[in-house]
Amino acid sequence: MLHGYIHPDFADVARGLRRILPRKGPGGSAVCVYHRGKKVVDAWGGTRDDQGNPWEEDTLSVSFSTTKGVASTLLHVYADRGLIDYDAPVAEYWPEFAQEGKEAVTVRHLMCHEAGLYAIRDMVEHANEMLDWERITARLAASPPRHRPGSAHGYHGLTYGFLVGEVVRRVAGNKPFPELLANEIAAPLRLEGLYCGVPADQMHRCAQLISTFSDGTLEERRANSRKHWERACRWRDRLRRVGIRYDPTETLAALMPPGMEELDFDSDAFRGASIPAANGMFTARSLARMYACLAQGGELDGERLLSADTVRRMGQEQNRGAGLVVPISMRWRLGYHRAFAVRAKVPTGFGHFGFGGSGAWADPHRQLAVALTVNSGVGTPFGDTRIARIGGFAVRCADRR
Repeated sequence: MLHGYIHPDFADVARGLRRILPRKGPGGSAVCVYHRGKKVVDAWGGTRDDQGNPWEEDTLSVSFSTTKGVASTLLHVYADRGLIDYDAPVAEYWPEFAQEGKEAVTVRHLMCHEAGLYAIRDMVEHANEMLDWERITARLAASPPRHRPGSAHGYHGLTYGFLVGEVVRRVAGNKPFPELLANEIAAPLRLEGLYCGVPADQMHRCAQLISTFSDGTLEERRANSRKHWERACRWRDRLRRVGIRYDPTETLAALMPPGMEELDFDSDAFRGASIPAANGMFTARSLARMYACLAQGGELDGERLLSADTVRRMGQEQNRGAGLVVPISMRWRLGYHRAFAVRAKVPTGFGHFGFGGSGAWADPHRQLAVALTVNSGVGTPFGDTRIARIGGFAVRCADRR
């Protein structure tokens, strides 16, 4: 059963949501869609945990890499005010960053994944270092780039948020990232569920992550990680023999730091930390409203968050072609990738999808914004077909309208 509001013109989106809810077993989801500045879908269903408790309208769900789009939007707020220049060296704002040949790395390099700082496996001794902002940013500042900045692109799966977030923090007087997100985006847009570091008094709203990724004993998960690495090495050797450059071990270097299998994604420690590439806890309603503002040229309901010129630059393609970490063309924008939608073309769309199935994006041409949050399933580092299917339904409904 679905709850919430669905405009008749977007009834197909509701049908799409029903199809992605688990038919057997626990799991829930929420979808929100804005069109021409108005909310046309705000629906949810399923369960928020494996005990059968229902998904509520204010349920927060960990959205993994969908967080990158939110962190990027925060940086654009400061760029729009003239406080950050996309083409300035990162070290201009973060002096300690100018180590190991990174003096020429620019903010633009960070935002389109061209900085060469994706290999977190070589930067940390244990994944739990990501829970300590000062420690991880010091590690990043001291790390050499994997390649000459600007010469290639490789998805900064876990490092992106710290890189972008630290630039923002330095410009904003070293205030905590969660505070900046609350003051600069959530408050002006009146968002009721947009966190990267959940406050203690909001923990009760968090959905349980129901995923095979965290199944099994710790030893079983460690063994599975070793199998992934061994398999990646075998595929690397096979691909090299046939002249294919893609190296699967680079993907694991970006996404599997030592001890990753020991992180508890449902713990208060993880939810309360700030990992702006991976642990945002959102409602679909808040994500959709933020992207609706972008789809409307930076203004929604009389509140201007960004200038239209900045929004235009945010959505411009920065590179094409397969990356060193993800072997498909993401067509990176400034902090976002292209919008994928089943049976629909969205050439001006941009946003970010996440491991676990969530995602959100804006299409300024259609004045359309779509967001999905889920708590079951895994998919790929960019989610799975669920957000693309929901997006396809939304696009076709908007076009018929």
